[in-house]
Amino acid sequence: MTFPENFRYTREHEWVLLEGDTATFGITDHAQHELGDIVYVDLPKPGTKLEAGKSFGSVESVKAVSDVYAPMGGEVIEANEALVAAPEKLNEDPHGAAWLIKVKVDNPIDINSLLSAADYQTYVGAEA
Repeated sequence: MTFPENFRYTREHEWVLLEGDTATFGITDHAQHELGDIVYVDLPKPGTKLEAGKSFGSVESVKAVSDVYAPMGGEVIEANEALVAAPEKLNEDPHGAAWLIKVKVDNPIDINSLLSAADYQTYVGAEA
């Protein structure tokens, strides 16, 4: 598994790509691999306020239902509606086309509290 260097990661297996004050959130390749075949995704509507560390939706696989947590606080500006019709895309391209939501973040500096790609890779290696 590889993890894009320009992303930041959480210990709950979400990733963030920050561009200005807009962040894209998704689940990591490690997360989708652990979940198995993903069959349903529940995402918040635009306008929803998120609090860092709190659940904003869920991903359901044939194995389990897992909450997805906001790595940063802010307001949802877009949800990836393509995943509602084709949740299995999360298994195919979790770091690309299968992003979950886009958020106008409250404090872009909060990105610095998240794990780098190298730190996340070490973390999931230790978890295995």
